[in-house]
Amino acid sequence: MKKYFLFLGALLVILLLLFPLFGEEIREIAKEKEPEKYTILFAGDVMLDRGVKHMVEKHGEGDYSFPFLHIVETLHAADILFGNLESMISDRGRDMGSLYSFRAEPEAAEGLSFAGFDIVSLANNHAFDYTREAFEHTMEILNQKGIAYTGGGFNKQEAHSPAVFSLGEEMKVGFLGYTEFLFPSALADKNLSGVTDLSEENMKRDIEEAKKEVDFLVVTFHYGDEYQKEPNENQKFLSRKAIDYGADIVIGHHPHVTQPVEKYEGKYIAYSLGNFIFDQYFSKETMRGFLLEIEIEEKEITKARKIHYELNEYYQPRVVREETVGN
Repeated sequence: MKKYFLFLGALLVILLLLFPLFGEEIREIAKEKEPEKYTILFAGDVMLDRGVKHMVEKHGEGDYSFPFLHIVETLHAADILFGNLESMISDRGRDMGSLYSFRAEPEAAEGLSFAGFDIVSLANNHAFDYTREAFEHTMEILNQKGIAYTGGGFNKQEAHSPAVFSLGEEMKVGFLGYTEFLFPSALADKNLSGVTDLSEENMKRDIEEAKKEVDFLVVTFHYGDEYQKEPNENQKFLSRKAIDYGADIVIGHHPHVTQPVEKYEGKYIAYSLGNFIFDQYFSKETMRGFLLEIEIEEKEITKARKIHYELNEYYQPRVVREETVGN
C-alpha cells in the first residue's frame, strides 16, 4: 500500500512539472476553437384563415399543425425562424369590410408553435382587418406562446424598437418590420397600439438605434405589386436605403409570388419569398415559394440558400429542391 501511495505521489509531481510545458498549448487549442455558426430561416406569407382553415377542419381534425406537417423538420433545423403573419389570430373585433379580410382562430397559434416560429411580422395590409381589438389580442396570444413580433406594438416605441434574439454568448440579432400599405388609423402612437410608420426618416432612425443594440439586423418589408415577378422601383429604393442605413439583410413579402434575391453593397435583398401557407390555388406561381436560409459566422453571412417548396391541394408546403444563392 505504501508503494502505491509513493507511485501516486510521483505521478502527481510529474504532472505538475509537465503542466507548464503543455498548458500554453492547451490554451492555444482553446483559442483556435471553431467559431459558432447560426442559421436564420425566413418564410413568406402565412395565412391561417379561409381555405387553410377549411382544410385544417376537414382534413386535419382541427389541428393547426396540419399545414406544416411536411416541412416541419426543415423549419426546426434553424436557430431562428421568421415569417410574415398575414392573418391576425383572434376571435375578437369585427370585420372592417375589406375585400379580403383575414382573421385566424386563436387555436392557429398552436400551429405557429408547432412549426417553430420564433418571430413574425405584423406590419402588413391585413393587420387591422378586424380592428385594433383583434390586433392587440393577436399580440397577447403571441406573447403567451413565446413568439416575438416586429412591425407593430402596443405603442409607438415598441413598434419601432427591434425584437432582439441572443445566439450564443456574443451574438445578438434584431428584427425591424414595415409595410408600405399605410392606413393612418392603424399607425402606432405614443399610447396607442398599431403598426410602424414607414418613412425614410423613421427607418433611418430605427435602424441606426437598433444597430447600437444588435450585431446583425434584419429589416423586413411588406411591399411591392401583387403577382409581379420583378420588384418595382419603390421596393428597390426602400431595400437599398435600409442597407445604406445599416441593415444586414432585407426580407420582403406581399406579392404572393417569388421575386429575385440580389446583392447590394455586399448584403442580400430578398424582394419576395412568395406564399408559405396560403390558399391561392389559382396559379402555379402562388402555390410555390422558397425559404431563404442564411448561415452566420462571426456576425457575417457565410452561406445562403433557397429551399424551394410547393403547396399541395391541402395548402401544405413540401420541399422540392434546394439552391445555393451566389455570393
